[in-house]
Amino acid sequence: MKGWRLWLPLLGIALLLGLFALQLARPKDEFVRSALVGQPLPAFALEAQVPGKHGLANTDFADGRARLLNVFASWCVPCAAEAPQLAALRAGGAEIVAVAIRDKPSDVAAFLDAYGDPFTRIGADPYSQLQIALGSSGVPETFVIDGQGIIRHQHIGDIRARDVPLLLEQLAEAGE
Repeated sequence: MKGWRLWLPLLGIALLLGLFALQLARPKDEFVRSALVGQPLPAFALEAQVPGKHGLANTDFADGRARLLNVFASWCVPCAAEAPQLAALRAGGAEIVAVAIRDKPSDVAAFLDAYGDPFTRIGADPYSQLQIALGSSGVPETFVIDGQGIIRHQHIGDIRARDVPLLLEQLAEAGE
């Protein structure tokens, strides 16, 4: 009987190691659930970031058309990396508007010349006020906004090729 109790600590350690191994083996959930999904866009009115494009306001989203709202910056390397995917989304029928974070008009114009311009409007957010109000913690981020200005989906990070079909699907659902 006494010899059996000597094995209890070893059994406890083996049980803990088994639980750790089980947690490490589970697939990682990469989807971040935003608290703003299902909520209306905050009130904002941003001046145009570049000549030739209109600025952006929350009232622009209340016309019944679903859109993508991309938060980007010319100084952001992942923003340049996602440029081909934004072009693919645009080619797939997505209307994309943007907010340029802490940027200069000349830098944004150079970025658009270098990587393409899929945006119909670009608002300037020089102090990241809208970015913070959206709960965005970095660039790039993309939001699916329905035709009433309700946030339906938030994509954190750069858009990869594998994300394009999902975003088009989310946009179609937001337009229904």
